[in-house]
Amino acid sequence: MRVYNFAPGPSTLPLPVLERAAAEMTDVNGTGQSVMEMSHRSGAFKPIIEKAEALLRELMGIPANYRVLFVQGGGSLQFSMVPLNLGGIEPGAPKKKATYVETGIWSKKAAEEASKYLDAVTRASSKDRAYSYIPVAPAPAPDDAYYHITLNNTIVGTKWPSLPETGAIPLVADISSCILSEPLDISRFGLVYAGAQKNLGPAGTTVVIVREDLIGRAPSWTPALLRYDIYAAEGSMYNTPPCYGIYIIGLVLEWLKALGGPVAMAKLNHEKADLFYAYLDNSSFFRSPVEKSSRSLMNIPFVSTITDSGHRGELETRFVKEAEAQGLVNLAGHRLVGGMRASFYNAMPIEGVKALIAFMEKFEKSEK
Repeated sequence: MRVYNFAPGPSTLPLPVLERAAAEMTDVNGTGQSVMEMSHRSGAFKPIIEKAEALLRELMGIPANYRVLFVQGGGSLQFSMVPLNLGGIEPGAPKKKATYVETGIWSKKAAEEASKYLDAVTRASSKDRAYSYIPVAPAPAPDDAYYHITLNNTIVGTKWPSLPETGAIPLVADISSCILSEPLDISRFGLVYAGAQKNLGPAGTTVVIVREDLIGRAPSWTPALLRYDIYAAEGSMYNTPPCYGIYIIGLVLEWLKALGGPVAMAKLNHEKADLFYAYLDNSSFFRSPVEKSSRSLMNIPFVSTITDSGHRGELETRFVKEAEAQGLVNLAGHRLVGGMRASFYNAMPIEGVKALIAFMEKFEKSEK
């Protein structure tokens, strides 16, 4: 029996994609070989990577003056690549600055990593209320190299309700957990990046979309595999790329296109999130810890309303265990914040949300 997987990442993938990948495991596109065993420089793999990029450009409306790069190392590697490529300096030169807005653990990690290469200034933070809201966007400094945000915060379940205005300063965003969940105007950004394992494909591939004028700024000492200009010049194949991950991304993009693309997904994702938030807001037993103006569509943490912390912890542990027995898996909150969390990525059908609510209603009644 296939379960409803609410994991924050690696996360659920569309069943039709998995079934097609299984059918093509030993023979893709009539080549008589698996993607996992074909040369990345062969004529067999070239149409696979080209299709993935073309579909991504079409579905996201990526302008012609932006490059699409397929990188390894996960979204966390971009915490280093962004400052190196957009704000790195030669030895002896004064440090550059960049604005960071701290809205959760990942944005905090991004700023900490960037501080190794430049002056990463945290100009706003929502840490004062456990990252339960998105702060007012601060203005960038006129000499900032870039302005970094995490568009959707997977752990705490918040999302920027609107993009900050940064003027001539390039806006950079981690969009790992919300890519293709709804339309996004790429022209508003200098660079976006996304680890594939949340909403795009399997773990091991990261998509970077970068405006061409921002490429080629890395200092000479930057390692080759950390330079955007190397990836751009070599078509993401300076070394062997994550071939199978790129293949699966292509299948996911085909699936998404057939459903109507980001516009159709936005409608469905709002329906799923609205249904779940409505239940939480009307429950006397569960609640959302996130301010309504900042709520995520993709990741929804929730906690018990019980005030006794010991009893609450025992109850939430039992909730996760009993839910798993009913085929509702990976509902435990992040280890740093506790509670529960349901991730409703594109591949999660609305039936899964309804099944979760039905279980929560039953669990709530059994505890009263």
